[in-house]
Amino acid sequence: MTKPTRTVPLGQPTVGREELDAVAAVLDSGWLSGAGPTCVAFEEEFAAATGTRHALTTSNCGSALHLALQVLGAGPGDEVIVSDYTFPATSHSVAWTGATPIFADVHEDTGNINVEAAASLVGPRTVGIIAVDLVGQPADFDQLRALADKAGIWLVEDAACSAGATYHGRPAGSIGADLAAFSFHGRKGITAGEGGALVGDDEELMSRARRLHTYGIAPALSREGSVDLAIPEFAELGYNYRLSEVQAAIMRVQLGRLDSLVAARTHAAEFYNRELAGIEGISLPVVAPRRTPAWQSYLIDVHAPVDRNQLAGNLRMLGVGCNFGTYASHLQPIYESKQDCPVSRSLFGRHLAIPMHANLTDEDLEYVVASVRSAVTSSTI
Repeated sequence: MTKPTRTVPLGQPTVGREELDAVAAVLDSGWLSGAGPTCVAFEEEFAAATGTRHALTTSNCGSALHLALQVLGAGPGDEVIVSDYTFPATSHSVAWTGATPIFADVHEDTGNINVEAAASLVGPRTVGIIAVDLVGQPADFDQLRALADKAGIWLVEDAACSAGATYHGRPAGSIGADLAAFSFHGRKGITAGEGGALVGDDEELMSRARRLHTYGIAPALSREGSVDLAIPEFAELGYNYRLSEVQAAIMRVQLGRLDSLVAARTHAAEFYNRELAGIEGISLPVVAPRRTPAWQSYLIDVHAPVDRNQLAGNLRMLGVGCNFGTYASHLQPIYESKQDCPVSRSLFGRHLAIPMHANLTDEDLEYVVASVRSAVTSSTI
């Protein structure tokens, strides 16, 4: 095999000297464990960035979703409607409570939850909906909020990929859900390698989430500096879902870069939109009205006469990173679902992610475009 002339990774974090300095400051402070002063500072900054009253740092987005469902009261015997086309951590968070995920099909163009499909699934055991912002484009939250209110159920935004996205001018996290969960995984727009956050306006819900995320007690910071020997009591079963101070230090720097990182991804998306248009066998992402995506990924839709597996293999031989889009969750063996979500199932077999991150240069983008054009030609059925 001929060695590619260039290598362009599918994803890549944007980190540097500022993150190293922030980590060094935490190491010097002597407070490394979670729920400390650096976490609190980041929570205040992230709440402001998402337009919410409260933010809680967590170990990942899955734990944030689990906390959301716990404080909203999901449990055995309940059903939660979940957008089907997503990483299965979304539906896992339902199963962790003992409730049952009910999978709703998605829109063909955006891959986000189809509100009419969700409405058809509401039944006597339904307690809530989790809507996913696919790869950072917010779902139809005005309609979802109306559906939730009519049915008397709650609504959670899985905003794992959405830091920096907006819906009708409002930042993701504050666009109509009762609670929203974010991810800081290595392929997200802002990252500490791992981590997450739960945001919301309801003080009672967020206060209980904070107790649950620290084993069911108030964090040690609340007792820092006290002259009394305060001994906390465990009144309910909690978890260790805390973000470390080291990760929080990195996230404070990353959050300060959020606008520029989203701008760089948007530039890459606009380049692809312009240069990949009109190629037979692939279709490009659709952005719904009055939304600005965070562009966590760029998904091309591969269809006849192009074979997706051949296209992926040819791109990788050219040094261009690529991967499938995400999962049709109802097809995963763990769920043994008898439901069929035909649109989600079809997208699962057609989407292909190509390089998308804030470090892409115009030379990288030109190489990716040229490689896609070449690979498509040699991947026809």
